[in-house]
Amino acid sequence: MNITKELINEFEKELVKKEKSPATVEKYVRDVEAFSDYAVYDIPPKPCLAESGIADESENRHVTVTVTKQTVIAYKAYLTEHYAARSVNSMLASLNAFFTFTGNTELKVKSLKLQHEIFCPEEKELTKAEYLRLVNTAEKSNKRLSLIIQTICGTGIRVSELQYITVEAVKHGEADVNCKGKTRTVFIVKELKRKLLKYINERKIKTGSVFVTKNGRPVSRSNIWREMKAICKAANVNPSKVFPHNLRHLFARVFYAIEKDIAKLADILGHSSINTTRIYIVSTGDEHRRRMEKMKLVI
Repeated sequence: MNITKELINEFEKELVKKEKSPATVEKYVRDVEAFSDYAVYDIPPKPCLAESGIADESENRHVTVTVTKQTVIAYKAYLTEHYAARSVNSMLASLNAFFTFTGNTELKVKSLKLQHEIFCPEEKELTKAEYLRLVNTAEKSNKRLSLIIQTICGTGIRVSELQYITVEAVKHGEADVNCKGKTRTVFIVKELKRKLLKYINERKIKTGSVFVTKNGRPVSRSNIWREMKAICKAANVNPSKVFPHNLRHLFARVFYAIEKDIAKLADILGHSSINTTRIYIVSTGDEHRRRMEKMKLVI
């Protein structure tokens, strides 16, 4: 098959028609464009760009790309070598959706088989202490970022859902969040409400989303990512742990540690499956080790 910019645009329109969330549409298109780059140059975008959610602005977007099953298999092999298995499967899902849309189902490839992880690597888990250092560091130089970090971690919302934190929602103490075809209520706790109202009054924001760019658009994931990375050194936090979605994971772990109710947590996070929620509350190997030590089964 041939991949053209026009075909990718049609794919994007179809995703919008199916009422996929803006973040999902952006990701699917980005993944297809990354594959298109690979097919032209035989070199995929740098992992750091794809992992951060920043699109690679290659010059081949107008080029017609010829794709074979061998090309897709080779791309899968490259991804497997350079990315985590879950990331590989996520990117392959985007490609398979594109191939289904274009009627080239013979190009689809199987996802990687995943073994359930009983703990997550310590180098990837953001601790509460590290979170507090990030907040305090941001407070000194970038108060908006400090408040964004606290809003995500204090509510458990996705970055794409920040747009629903409006002036009206803050005053009401709760926000109606619409994502992936589902609407849920997100509560804004008293201390966060107080901070947000102060910010709203200082910035003279009359209505609409609280966190917007100079053009009035909701702040993007890539902008928040860059701003968070910029304060890592001053906050003495490993940059590999610092990205917006990890704040949502921290919310999940803290909530579950208190409530021990995974079904309730799934509802709060907006997950359709508890299996997804389980990924969020996996603890580190060090914690598992401490629990095993407490068992005192070795005499």
